[in-house]
Amino acid sequence: MLFSNQGKPSGAMELLSTAGTIGLQLVCATFIGLAMGYFLDKWLGTSPWLLIVFLLLGIVAGFRDVFLEAKRIQNKSEGDKGAGTGSGDSGPK
Repeated sequence: MLFSNQGKPSGAMELLSTAGTIGLQLVCATFIGLAMGYFLDKWLGTSPWLLIVFLLLGIVAGFRDVFLEAKRIQNKSEGDKGAGTGSGDSGPK
């Protein structure tokens, strides 16, 4: 099932929400940069330079967010694997 009974989302639902979040971050950051550049160009009369600069900044910010989200997922995955092995302080010293 996609939904679990314990109030915690299942693995499939968590992956779907993460994929949606990553896609929205990339698109929204790009669109915000585009809109800011467009309106600043219109206001200051510098067309198309600020549009290009802010579009590129939006794309960079979007990919940065995607990178950080992927890194967070990887760290969470590594933490889950480490917690399940039982390799605590029980080894020889």
